Amino acid sequence: MYNRRQGQKGKNITARVQPCGRVVASVIYRPRPDPNVHLRSIRFATFTSIPHQGTTTTPKMALPSLDIWQWAFLILWLHRYVRFIVNTISHWVYKTVPIPANPSFTSKDVSVIIPTIHNNFEELRDSLQSILACQPAELILVTTVDKFQKLQYFSKSLEANNVSVYFAPIANKRIQVCEVIPKVKTPILVMADDDVTWPRTILPWLLAPFENAKIGGVGPCQRVKRVRDGTFAERAFNWLGAAYIERRNFEISATHGIDGGTSCMSGRTCAFRSEILQSPLFLDGFKTERWGQYQLNADDDNFVTRWLVANQWSTWIQYNRECEIETTLENNFKYLYQCSRWARSNWRSNYTSLVTERHVWLQQPWCVYALHIATFTSLSFAFDPLIIFLTLKATASWSAHHQMIAIIVQLVFMLISKVVKLVGLFIREPKDIGFLPVSILFGYFHGWIKLYALLTLRMTSWGSRADGDANDSHRMSPRARRSESITLPPGNHPGLVRYKDEVQADAPETFESSHHTSCSEKSSCALEIEPDPYPQSDDEYDEIFVDESNLDSSSDASYDSNDSHDDDDVFLSH
Repeated sequence: MYNRRQGQKGKNITARVQPCGRVVASVIYRPRPDPNVHLRSIRFATFTSIPHQGTTTTPKMALPSLDIWQWAFLILWLHRYVRFIVNTISHWVYKTVPIPANPSFTSKDVSVIIPTIHNNFEELRDSLQSILACQPAELILVTTVDKFQKLQYFSKSLEANNVSVYFAPIANKRIQVCEVIPKVKTPILVMADDDVTWPRTILPWLLAPFENAKIGGVGPCQRVKRVRDGTFAERAFNWLGAAYIERRNFEISATHGIDGGTSCMSGRTCAFRSEILQSPLFLDGFKTERWGQYQLNADDDNFVTRWLVANQWSTWIQYNRECEIETTLENNFKYLYQCSRWARSNWRSNYTSLVTERHVWLQQPWCVYALHIATFTSLSFAFDPLIIFLTLKATASWSAHHQMIAIIVQLVFMLISKVVKLVGLFIREPKDIGFLPVSILFGYFHGWIKLYALLTLRMTSWGSRADGDANDSHRMSPRARRSESITLPPGNHPGLVRYKDEVQADAPETFESSHHTSCSEKSSCALEIEPDPYPQSDDEYDEIFVDESNLDSSSDASYDSNDSHDDDDVFLSH
């Protein structure tokens, strides 16, 4: 009985051990794979660890087995569509700053500046009356000398006692604005175009973000005045303008929701703290911005935006109907001139932000990727065919059926990315869906406009409005070069004597005691340079003064190589 039970127990043990033995044997004596055989099925990372007696090892992760075409597709796809996905989410969750119960600023704390060179001021009546209906403290109009009297006469017909009219010597927005900014007496200053229409509810919403002491500029939402009658071409161009503004609303709200940045606070309407724009440093920089070897007087709203970033001021956008202005764009082929002008401004300003000033790299990293760098990489006519080509190459090892599915999915996703930004337009006007093919085709054509703008960066003409280019030569003009030396004028000048005393007082005592010479020049005293042992007489001075006065102020010898953009001529030579 005992032996029978013992034998049965042995059989049970054998039955349990034999399968384990087979597994161990299969592991020990398993055939090694042929190294010449390409294992296409291995596509994902695996963790492997080889235990050793008395030691512990950490798992190692193997990289995905992707070929060069798959890597190229992945990198390009992520570069293009990560910003689209993130911006879409940010736009949908973006929140407007609510009006506080006890606001620090009211409409009586606001002055509105409108530069204009319009030929028919009567066409401005609706726009100006909509602004006056918001009851700002003052509406300041500034035009050119030749149109001053007509504008002054027109302003009286508005029947408002808070309208002031000024003039500037030439038709240039920067010059016109700088003429009147110092005259503003309110804490908030609003810059606006002469063709915008305001809702009565705009100012409380526009002022709400200023409760935050770090906010320096606030912009509204925008829309284009729609054209319902007219030819198909007029309605199509009007749609393109409306789509442009809608995409801009989408992008500017999305980026503000992520890192508070944007490439440009639109000059159509934007509110600022007066102390920022009335700063002497701002006014000087605003009038003397440089682009290569030129003085730039275009791209005014881009300069203001970069100034806020450089001086650590935040901005905000109020994205709601109560704070939505209406503007007008060209409804004909002149719209193409506007597109090229905007494209040039983007090239110039984004290059300045990334390369010259570089504040955005730390303050607005998402905008660097999603806006500034995108200017240089987003060309739909090149990207879309390339991503389809890479889709074909990356799925070459798939079956024909699965490859076709991948291509269809990519095409559908591309279409979605072109529609999402326009959802607001379609909700407001569902029948506008018929213009979607026009928008998509124009998107490809706009890439060529961007390339043309890149090759014509020195052009600043409007091309889309009467008298808009009357003083175009002042928008980008060769700037005077700084001289390396200054020759003092002959004669006795008390100011120079006072300067001598100040320099002499600042000079080291040891220097004064060892050299009993007159500290008449900063170079010989304050900089501790040996004075000229052969001083020249007053008779010789006049001759030298005449010779040095013949120096060409624009010659290379008097050029300061440390000035902004001076070494950028490789990029700016167009």
